[in-house]
Amino acid sequence: MRQKYIIIVAGGKGMRMGTEIPKQFLILTEKPVLMHTIEAFYDYDSTIKIVLVLPEEQQDYWKELCRKFDFKINHQIVFGGETRFHSVKNGLDVITEKNVLIGIHDGVRPLVSRKVIDCCFNQANENGVGFPVIPVMETLRKKTGAGSSTVNRSDYCLVQTPQVFHSEIIKKAYQQEFSTAFTDDVSVVEALHEYPVFEVEGARENIKITTPVDLIIAEKLKKYATDETP
Repeated sequence: MRQKYIIIVAGGKGMRMGTEIPKQFLILTEKPVLMHTIEAFYDYDSTIKIVLVLPEEQQDYWKELCRKFDFKINHQIVFGGETRFHSVKNGLDVITEKNVLIGIHDGVRPLVSRKVIDCCFNQANENGVGFPVIPVMETLRKKTGAGSSTVNRSDYCLVQTPQVFHSEIIKKAYQQEFSTAFTDDVSVVEALHEYPVFEVEGARENIKITTPVDLIIAEKLKKYATDETP
C-alpha cells in the first residue's frame, strides 16, 4: 500500500459545547479529546504521517497540553484557515510526496476504530476514494412551505470521517475555488465531476463530539471499550 497521511482538522471553538475551552481540548478519560484522535491513527499504523491543522491562536495551548500530558506522538502542526475548506487546503499544501494516500479526519472524532480507518484506506488505495457512512435510524422529514413531509430514510445515510483519497485526486479537488456547497471533502471531489466515490461501512461509535451530551456518550463508550479490552 502507498504511504499514508492523515490530516486532522481541529478548529472548533466550543460554542455549542458551552465552554471557553475548545472542544478538541476538553478532557476525555484523563486526556484531551484531540490526543485520543491522534492516538487512534498512530495505533492503526505507526508509520502514518500526521498533519494537525489548528488555529494559530490555539497552537501554544496545544503545545502546553502536549508537555503537560507527556504526549510524544510525532505530528506536524499547520495553521488553520478561514473555513474548514481553507484549513484542509493548508494541510494538503505541506504534503509534497507524490502518489500517496491522504485521509482527512475531524479532530473531535476520537473513537474512530481501526476497522473503519483500515476500510477507508483500503478502498482509497484500490479505487481512489473511500469514506464511511452509516444508515439513518430515525424518521426523516423534509421541510416544505407548509411544514414538513416524511421521506424514505433508506434513501439517505450519515457521512463520517476519515475520508481518504489518492493524493492526486484530493489535491486537484482543492484547487477549486471555495463554495458553500462544500460540506465535506467528498463533496469537494464530487464537484470536479471526474471521479467516482466509494462508501465503506462506518460505525455508530465514531461520533463527532459537538455538545455536552456527546462528551458524556464518548466517556461511556471509551470506558466500555477499555473494560472490554483483554
